[in-house]
Amino acid sequence: MKSFASILFLAFGLFMVACKSDSSSEARDQAREALESTPGTAAAGEATPVTTPSTPAIPAGPTTNIQWMEDEFDFGTVQEGEVVTHVFKFKNTGSEPLIVTDARSTCGCTVPKKPTDPVAPGETGEISVEFNSRGKSGTQSKPVTITANTNPAQTKVTLKGEVVKKEG
Repeated sequence: MKSFASILFLAFGLFMVACKSDSSSEARDQAREALESTPGTAAAGEATPVTTPSTPAIPAGPTTNIQWMEDEFDFGTVQEGEVVTHVFKFKNTGSEPLIVTDARSTCGCTVPKKPTDPVAPGETGEISVEFNSRGKSGTQSKPVTITANTNPAQTKVTLKGEVVKKEG
């Protein structure tokens, strides 16, 4: 009976590996189809607000490379209550479509927006980050963690600057 259980466990494990392999291939194929069906729009896809699940999904399948044009932006000095928005640009320097699966901040005052479409190899994409300084004062550093099918799977961009209290 013990050997039957071992065989059953092994068969289940092989089945799960096969299913995972099929789903990553399917996801890659869907990303390629999306790029091919909408030429010239992948890099400029509309950004949508990011939801923040408890754990970001690490993409499976082939990876690509991301190159940030800048990974830190200093917004200088702003008065408390001002909203600062900055767009971080990146390039897919790999050979597979780049899929951003998550973008999140450590604070509700900082809201990233990620691209919804895959970014083709050689193309550029954007992550827009909005920082609301309401209720803040002093030196601020707001990191945003980007999760994509890259190696490493997570990279960070940072907004920083100084918030001064309004007089009166």
